[in-house]
Parts: sequence; structure tokens; C-alpha cells
Amino acid sequence: MTAEPTVFVVDDNPAVRKSLQALMNAASLASETYASSEEFLETYDARRPGCLVLDVRLRGRNGLDLQDELRRRNASVPIIVMTGYGDVPTSVRAFKGGAIDFLRKPVPPKALLERIREALRLDAQARDATAQHAELADRIARLTPRERQVMDLLAVGKSSKGIATALDISVRTVESHRRTVLRKINVSSAAELARAVARLQP
Repeated sequence: MTAEPTVFVVDDNPAVRKSLQALMNAASLASETYASSEEFLETYDARRPGCLVLDVRLRGRNGLDLQDELRRRNASVPIIVMTGYGDVPTSVRAFKGGAIDFLRKPVPPKALLERIREALRLDAQARDATAQHAELADRIARLTPRERQVMDLLAVGKSSKGIATALDISVRTVESHRRTVLRKINVSSAAELARAVARLQP
């Protein structure tokens, strides 16, 4: 069962936190609010889906420092940065740190909800790609050494005859390994296999 995505709000203004939580409730979005970066980091689990709505000016560690810390932890949560005191250097730092948006307060509720839903969509898309990547890597890891050799040559467009020559085995043996590789990787053709293997490349 997939966990429900959560909108994490970090803002040191109690009124803003209350207002944003009410907005999320009205939009049927799960949310959690935090008064500081430290409070958020104490409980945040990168495995939980969602997005982060982050104020820049916070007591203690500011919002952009929190953003940097999340990146150091390899947390890929989409971040919407909000501030009432925006300037160019701050916005540049936010975007360089991976923020998907930089919004000036007060943000119209409708516009904010649109950006939040887009952030949640991006998060779901990224998590799905990561899961598919992990599943494919696991399937490849289950191949025998010979099957892996055949797969690598198939993925670069080698014919069965070419693979047979390269590996010094019969075409019939190659065809047998080919069928097994396609079945284990769960693809229907060499072209689909090539696309799947390409997705694993850095």
C-alpha cells in the first residue's frame, strides 16, 4: 500500500502554519507543520512521499540552510520556497539548491495549491522512476554470468549470429539465452531491452 503524500510546512509564524494547514485540509491534502528546521529534521523520513513548503526566514537554521541539509542527506523532496523578503541572490540560491518554485508572500491560495499539486505529482513521478529502476536492477542481478553477457550484447544491437561469434557459442544457444533474458527482464523485444538498460545508465 502506497503511503499518502504529505505537505510538510516549515514556518516559524504560528498564524501562517495554521492558515496553511486549514488550506490543506480544505483541499483534502494531508499536512504537517513545523516551527523550525530543527523540529522538522527531528522527524523527517525521506521515504515518506510529499513536498515541502518552506519559509526562508526561520529562527535558528534558516530555510535555505535546511534545503542544503536535505540535499546533503540525498532527500529528493520537492521544495516550494516562500518568503516575504525575496531578493535575487536568495532566489538564485533557492533554485540552485533544487527548489521547484520561489514564491513571494502572501501567495494566493489557488496559486499555492496549484504549485503544491504539481510538486506532489513530481514527487510521485520521481518515486515511481526510482522504484522501476530498482526493480530492473534487481532483475538484472538475477541473470547468470552468461545471460548477462548475452543481455549486454543484445542491448547494443548485436544479432544472434554476432553474439554467437563474440561469445564463441552456437546461435541456437544464443537464442535460448535470449529468450530467457527477455523473460527475466520482463521485456518483449531486444529494442525494449535496450531502452530498459539505457535507463540504468548514470
